[in-house]
Amino acid sequence: MDRSAAPVAEAALYLTFTLQGDAYALDIFHVTEILEQRPLTIVPMTPDFIRGVINLRGRAVPVIDLSLRFGHAETVIGKRTSIVIVTINEAVGADEPVSQQIGVLVDAVNKVVTFAPDDIEPAPAFGAGIRADYISGMAKRDHGFVVVLDIGKVLSIRDIAAINAAMAEATGPGEA
Repeated sequence: MDRSAAPVAEAALYLTFTLQGDAYALDIFHVTEILEQRPLTIVPMTPDFIRGVINLRGRAVPVIDLSLRFGHAETVIGKRTSIVIVTINEAVGADEPVSQQIGVLVDAVNKVVTFAPDDIEPAPAFGAGIRADYISGMAKRDHGFVVVLDIGKVLSIRDIAAINAAMAEATGPGEA
């Protein structure tokens, strides 16, 4: 066996979903669970893309409308509308990594698929309808592409801090 050869990158699992008719994928590593759409508690004075919060096992979890986050129309709630709970882990300065659960509102969850590294093309610099830094790549599927999101960029640490501040204001001291 030739140990000098470069290690082969392994295929990864991705959750696919639709948003405004377009296909997207998210690394399953970040996905905690998938929930049916449920009533949201509106939090005043938050950015438009924060549709509200849900009670997830006693914790207030903010729900982001991904369509609004991308600058498109608000997600219309339908039979297949889902909330994908993702966990974002980011280092803040020299501190320990910060972990935050966030709900992502999508039109419909499709299925979990496997993409090999060769299936994913680099992100385009323009033309995908969302900011280029939100995209980690374009996965080849059948006769088209699936936009593979970089959820850490879509829900940046600045946004998480803004969400946390809004949640603290909404729930009051000692209630969160």
